[in-house]
Amino acid sequence: MTVLMVSGTGTEIGKTVVTAAVAAAAVATGRSVAVLKPAQTGMEPGAPGDAAEVVRLAGPTVTAVELARYPEPLAPDTAARRAGLPTLSPTEIAEAARDLSGSHDLVLVEGAGGLLVRFDEAGHTLADAARLLDAPVLVVTPPALGTLNSTTLTAEALRARGLKAPGVVIGSWPAEPDLACRCNLADLPSSSGLPLLGVVPEASGSLSPESFRAAAPTWLSAALSGTWSPESFLRTWQP
Repeated sequence: MTVLMVSGTGTEIGKTVVTAAVAAAAVATGRSVAVLKPAQTGMEPGAPGDAAEVVRLAGPTVTAVELARYPEPLAPDTAARRAGLPTLSPTEIAEAARDLSGSHDLVLVEGAGGLLVRFDEAGHTLADAARLLDAPVLVVTPPALGTLNSTTLTAEALRARGLKAPGVVIGSWPAEPDLACRCNLADLPSSSGLPLLGVVPEASGSLSPESFRAAAPTWLSAALSGTWSPESFLRTWQP
């Protein structure tokens, strides 16, 4: 894949760290990587955003591009309107991703919050940009109680729009997972119909960049340029 969209089942679930892990694993195989953040919300001008965080963790060879920034931590459409700033269209997002794909082996497009968060007044979402690009959408989800419903709804929304999804990555696996987390490991693929492609430990973003880059491939399966094995992980944490 040349362009991979990264979407979550909600916000604050580890999407940026997962994006960084996918970038780091790809770089480790010798691929050139760019990360595109269409809309950064909740950040004032000059502050390092999600794209900069991906570069910090995955390495300076990663190209970072941000298309729009809005100061309030809201959905992009709402944040743009309240700030009196232009919104983003799916065409603008798709064009930027295509431009980056001309000079990079892999372009990661990190969405804002969940799949159907609005980017403009017409109600366009990351899914519309993915359709224009014919790009697959990686789903990032939390491990805890409630994730089966939100992940399955996201998977159904993707299928309803004719979009492909390579699978699911758990964005923040706790050091001491409870029963729901451990059961969800086995239940997520059967509930959502999507394979489990990785598990990123909680607080991975606080690792040193060197440690992060060394560990990232061990969190992701071969489909994401990693070495992680779902079978052995499930055996370790079976309820």
